Amino acid sequence: MIVKPSAFGYAVTAARLDKALSKRGLTVFARIDHAAAARGVDLELPPEEVLIFGSPRAGTPLMQRDPRIGYELPLRILLWQEGELVLLGYRDPVELAGDYEVGEGRANLERMAALLAELAAEAAG
Repeated sequence: MIVKPSAFGYAVTAARLDKALSKRGLTVFARIDHAAAARGVDLELPPEEVLIFGSPRAGTPLMQRDPRIGYELPLRILLWQEGELVLLGYRDPVELAGDYEVGEGRANLERMAALLAELAAEAAG
C-alpha cells in the first residue's frame, strides 16, 4: 500500500479529498465509514473511511479485456487516523497488470496510478 501522511486533521483532509474528486468529475460510488460501523456495535475505532470512486470511461475498457479486474475496480482510497497523524493509503493500480490480462490497458492503469497520487497529494497538502 502506498501511504501518504496529511498535513491536516482528519475532517480537513476528508473535505480536501472530496473536493479533489469532485473537481475531476469522478463519481463516488460508496463511502464506508468503519468508525461509524464500530460505534454501531459499541466498539471504538479512530476515524477511518474507504472512499470508492472512479469513472466508467477508465475502468470499462479494462473490464472488457478481462472481466475479473472488476473485482478490483472502482478505485479506492483509505483515509484513517493514528493518534494525531492522518494518513491516506491506496494500492498502486499498475500492480493489477500482473494479476489480470489487460494488455494495452496497462496505460489506463498507469493513468489511474497517477490520478491516485494526485488525489492523495492534493488532499494531504
